[in-house]
Amino acid sequence: MPVDPLLLGARGLWEELARVPVAFAPAGGVTVVVSQDSGLCPAGWVGAVALGGSSIVTVPDRSAAVLVRDALAGLSPEHVVNDTLVRDALPVARTLGPAALSYVAPEGFRPVEAGPLPVEHLPAGHPELRRLEMAAGDEDAGEAALNDITSPVFVVREHGGVVAAAGYLRWPRRTAHIGVLTAPAVRGRGLARVTGSAAVAHALAAGLLPQWRARPLASRRVAAALGFAELGSQLSIEIDRSVRAGMPGPTG
Repeated sequence: MPVDPLLLGARGLWEELARVPVAFAPAGGVTVVVSQDSGLCPAGWVGAVALGGSSIVTVPDRSAAVLVRDALAGLSPEHVVNDTLVRDALPVARTLGPAALSYVAPEGFRPVEAGPLPVEHLPAGHPELRRLEMAAGDEDAGEAALNDITSPVFVVREHGGVVAAAGYLRWPRRTAHIGVLTAPAVRGRGLARVTGSAAVAHALAAGLLPQWRARPLASRRVAAALGFAELGSQLSIEIDRSVRAGMPGPTG
């Protein structure tokens, strides 16, 4: 059975971000590889990505590879990105995620009209975006990462101030990593869909693959409303340092 081109594009992106030769097994399964420079997770952590019934996992060194392969051997590809199950299998200090990974093709995109509040453009780094981030709080602002955006920033104003913004960061393999942020006072009014739609339309017009990575259910619902298909998840794992300290070093 042919693989969905959207899934192929998503897998190709994360295979490249692993920064060592690795591939999602066509028949499913979990593939663990050593990558000191992995883009799947923070430095020194374990990174896991599940897409379409197959998973790749990067570890920082060979001793960690032994621990992780043994611990994850009994888990399905989907379960290696399940925070609860991974904590039962591994000595975990911290995790980031899991975050759902969603993608959309031009034919699947469902654009949203701006409505009474028009969408404007601002350059990344504009002072008004910093004020929006302060209103939203550190956690939500960090999730949206507006300061990293390389596209124009699509914004909606109310009472003279920016209350919603979206744009994207260019990732490898012509991927547009979407970031959306809405002020708490105006959430629930569809403004994330409006600004997100403008950012996705811009990315598709440039021939890019839009990626929506989200942990909050509300953000995942926005992606679904725009036509994104949720293809998998990402989880980053920091192994407990006391356990790592007692592990034998790599040999050979």
